[in-house]
Amino acid sequence: MESRRVFPAARRPFVGLAAAIPMAFALLVAPETFADGSRGARDPGVRGGAPGAGGPLSGLTTGEVEFFKLGLEDFAEAEGVGDGLGPRFNLDGCGGCHAQPAVGGTSPAVNPQVAVARAFGARNVLPAFVTGDGPVREARFQFNPDGTRDGGVHALFVISGRRDDTGDASDCNIRQDDFAGQLARNNVIFRIPTPIFGTGLIEAIPDSTILANMNAHSGTKRSLGISGRPNRNGNDGMISRFGWKAQNQSLLIFSGEAYNVEMGITNELFQVERDQNPNCQHATVPNDAQNFATAGGFPDLITAIENFANFQRLSAPPTPSLDRPGGTTSIARGRVKFSEIGCALCHTPTLMTGNAAVAALRDKPANLYSDLLLHAMGPRLADDILQGAARGDEFRTSPLWGLGQRIFFLHDGRTDDLIHAIQAHRSAGNAKFGPSEANAVIDRYNGLRASEQQDLLNFLRSL
Repeated sequence: MESRRVFPAARRPFVGLAAAIPMAFALLVAPETFADGSRGARDPGVRGGAPGAGGPLSGLTTGEVEFFKLGLEDFAEAEGVGDGLGPRFNLDGCGGCHAQPAVGGTSPAVNPQVAVARAFGARNVLPAFVTGDGPVREARFQFNPDGTRDGGVHALFVISGRRDDTGDASDCNIRQDDFAGQLARNNVIFRIPTPIFGTGLIEAIPDSTILANMNAHSGTKRSLGISGRPNRNGNDGMISRFGWKAQNQSLLIFSGEAYNVEMGITNELFQVERDQNPNCQHATVPNDAQNFATAGGFPDLITAIENFANFQRLSAPPTPSLDRPGGTTSIARGRVKFSEIGCALCHTPTLMTGNAAVAALRDKPANLYSDLLLHAMGPRLADDILQGAARGDEFRTSPLWGLGQRIFFLHDGRTDDLIHAIQAHRSAGNAKFGPSEANAVIDRYNGLRASEQQDLLNFLRSL
């Protein structure tokens, strides 16, 4: 098996011998030898060529394209002290985190958090888990010192000492959280950015479609130990679908929360500063607000979070590519094998949108490869963070469209090897968490011949 980087994961619970034996057995089986003399399936790696993503949906009106362009411009813009950046933040712009393979994607190969830590005179120290060639990460603490649950994002950096073109924070003297101490207590978990291409299609999928798909193939799912359930909004009971644990119901909420949590910029959805030190406030609150004094056109009347949501809502889904090792024949075989072994029971290839207000989103196939449900993944992937109804070992089925150009995998970016990511889905239960719902499917994957595994990997990297 080709060796690739495996990045440090936060608090990997002890899986125990029972979980280790099946995986060890799978890895010890002699791999098949191919015609070229190589042995065993290998991740083909990040697909090169054009991004195949980042543009607008086809079928948009002229006005909708203008809204998309305005949203893209705002999404790619870097923020400064005078814009309300901080006082605590993870990066100074959406486009820095969501950059691979184009603006709107996921973590790039070169981590922009390294440069922003001390940009413009800021006095930040890089936490040990932030590296130049590692993924962009946010950090969450699982528990408070008194043992009660925390679970919230603890921003990596502060604006103390920063003097940029928009403002001067030299009078701000707050300090970063004690990440080294929290790491020593095994109290930190990580998240990496989720790609947002095509998310307007996801937003337009009716709850009834998600539930009908959940109930389909129920006998097969039960036989494989697969269940899955929606994460519902606590007020109206509708299905949430964005974020690693499907904790956000709409793209506007997703945008407003990220603006506040990742950049520290308050807005009309999240108006209260997370750090209210008066020496560190350099903009009125909320930082991003309607301009009631302007009587001009829509660019003056739309807030940044609405621009962000429009960019996501009107973006095209990633375009698959058949230009992969093995070619179209291998990819076609891999697509069949993906369904045969049960991957498609959770990573549903297509869900239909409903009667959306935007015609380009109406009654369209969303080829997302996800059921948008929560699934228990066992202690190996558990982060012990509760979000909405999601338990500590539950995650939303990650959409696979665009996977061919992703560098880092899993919620914490612990690996850049697709094979390692697949194997991490297998996990026996322990005293705290039950077994992974994916165990039987991963056993089927491990039972494939190396050539069949290679076909499946080639298919995934074509997406």
